Amino acid sequence: MSKYHEIKAIEEDSIAMEMGIEVGDTLISINGQDIDDVFDYRYLINDEFITVIIRKTDGEEWELEIEKDYDEDLGIGFGESLMDCYKTCRNKCIFCFIDQMPPGMRDTLYFKDDDSRLSFLQGNYITLTNMKEKDIQRIITYKLEPINISVHTTNPELRCRMLNNRFAGNIMDNLTTLYEGEIHMNSQIVCCKGWNDGKELDRTIEDLAMYIPYMQSLSVVPMGQTKFRDGLEQVPMFSKEDCIEIINQIERWQQHFLNKYGVRFVYASDEWYIQAGREVPADECYEGYMQLENGVGMVRLLQDEVTEYMATLEGDNKPRTLSIATGQLATGVIKKQVEKIQAKYPNIKVNVYTIINDYFGHDITVAGLLTGEDIIKQLKDKELGDKLLLPSVLLKSGETVLLDDLDIKDIENSLRIQVHIVDSENGKAFVDGILI
Repeated sequence: MSKYHEIKAIEEDSIAMEMGIEVGDTLISINGQDIDDVFDYRYLINDEFITVIIRKTDGEEWELEIEKDYDEDLGIGFGESLMDCYKTCRNKCIFCFIDQMPPGMRDTLYFKDDDSRLSFLQGNYITLTNMKEKDIQRIITYKLEPINISVHTTNPELRCRMLNNRFAGNIMDNLTTLYEGEIHMNSQIVCCKGWNDGKELDRTIEDLAMYIPYMQSLSVVPMGQTKFRDGLEQVPMFSKEDCIEIINQIERWQQHFLNKYGVRFVYASDEWYIQAGREVPADECYEGYMQLENGVGMVRLLQDEVTEYMATLEGDNKPRTLSIATGQLATGVIKKQVEKIQAKYPNIKVNVYTIINDYFGHDITVAGLLTGEDIIKQLKDKELGDKLLLPSVLLKSGETVLLDDLDIKDIENSLRIQVHIVDSENGKAFVDGILI
């Protein structure tokens, strides 16, 4: 069925305004082609001569022949950025974090997207399980790259079981089509003990390497488990020894790929190294930090940026007292960075507080899943000084609300302290947050 799109805005002095198109009119087609979403629209208007069908609010249809510069916009706004509904996830993955959340949280936190367009626009990871052949071909036609793909395993039977989707086993067919279409990809494996680790992990890494160079990188991250897993598949947690073995396994592959392709290709997330008690690799081992959003190289980047920035500062003896709150996983890393600062600023007192995740369970140790409730409860009556620093990973981009719907203002009012949000991936911002 054809999709028609109501026009929500017209830019001043635009082609649309000149042609008499108005808010409330409906876009029917461009060059005789239906328009599913914003990518169809952008693709079709990139021409010097286009024919646009508009339905006016009184039902009259106008056929407009427009001559313009090749990449000139029409000046039409449609309200929704995609001009279409988001595609939802049809899987029931054994490791899905949304399925492990308690009831009663805001509705948006329960929405599972699995939309290739959001992968292109926002960097989201998708499984490809809800895509038909025409959807794959659209990615190739419109060059929607890089596309980020949640692979988890290339074993067809195992992938169907892990994703609880009988259509999930054709991942290699889809990857081959994207590879032949010269689409750049990044991939991830959420590693689950006893499922896709060991020999299965070797198989997946080897299979995905066949798509180098268009498959640019692969990250391996451990499964996160909350206390809300009643009725879900029980998966063992990785021990320290398991983490060491995973790291060794990945580093063996890195050396192999470095020798063969000149790139390491596969990367272990920082969590493996911290849980194993191992130092994270050097900067050059991350080859541009392509998987930073997956927690790959964040520790190394922060450490190096703090060191480099501190080398440019003179230091002083001015007294200051402040606090930093973070998750269990990052506490040791944060304390080491604070020590670097205190070496030049000896009269700065920084209280680094570890927030235990009572809300989701103590096995959740990352700072990004902390709630306002836990922060307030555990910092009550603590010495906080003049301000409290919190990492930006607590918040959705552009918002001030945490996962439990508490706002930064709620934390400030409850603790009677000024809260500063610090960019979690920026060493200079971390230092300045303490010094300024």
